Order: sequence, then structure tokens, then C-alpha cells
Amino acid sequence: MKTVSYNEVTSLVGQEIGVSDWVEISQERVNQFAEATGDHQWIHVDVERATREIGGPIAHGYLTLSLIPFLGAKLLHVTGVTRGINYGTDKVRFTNMVRVGKKVRMRQKLIAVEPKAGGLQMKNECTIEIEGEDRPACVAETISIIYGQ
Repeated sequence: MKTVSYNEVTSLVGQEIGVSDWVEISQERVNQFAEATGDHQWIHVDVERATREIGGPIAHGYLTLSLIPFLGAKLLHVTGVTRGINYGTDKVRFTNMVRVGKKVRMRQKLIAVEPKAGGLQMKNECTIEIEGEDRPACVAETISIIYGQ
């Protein structure tokens, strides 16, 4: 994990922040996401049909996207921060499906920092990679704001 002070965050612009650990996408996780969101499309939750018709169930694209805060939690620690908020996302693309049983990880790069609303707005390029595959599952630019003491 990288650690920088609130005043040093801008020094990381253009750099890769880090790469997370691998996390397996289990059918249980997919089913829990389906319950939480109401998205019960068969390609995600009907294991028998998905296996027969498309080679196995796949994770929801938005499940993959929702893993970004979890996967990024151990990549960067900024000292001197009183709070941080998610501000939004830009350019979200789902470029490959994640089959249940596969592992994913995130590669994060800080692409911009600018003053915003009394804090620092940080834009990160987050790439969700799939173990053993060349094409990532998702590429998203996430935006957050951190506030210093």
C-alpha cells in the first residue's frame, strides 16, 4: 500500500497506484448481487441454463464495477484526511465478461487531482483484470473527493 499525505496526493498524478489482490467471483456473490439489485437474468443466476447456452454463468457488469472500492481499499492511504466521498464515474466500459469461478483484480492509476468543494477531487483509471485473460472485464474512470484536516 502506498501512503502519502493529503498535501502530497498531486505528486502521484500519472502513476500507477497499485494492483489489488485477486478475488474469486463465486456464484454465491453473483446471487447476492442479484438479490440486492433485483437483476435475476438467467445468464447470472440459472447455472444449468447458463452452462447449457453460454458455457456457464457470468457476473453482472455492475457487480464488477461495484468491486472498485473494495479492491482499491488497500492500494492507497492518504494521511490527514477527515473524510472521502464517491463523486461519480466517467467512461465506464465492460470489455469482457467475468465467468463465475474466475478471479479478478484491479489495477489503479491516478490520472488527475484538482481542488473541488473545499477538498481534492481525484480521478482514477480503474482496470478490472481477469486472471488468465488478456482483455480486462471493466475499465472505469472513478472520481472521489477527499477532505483534509
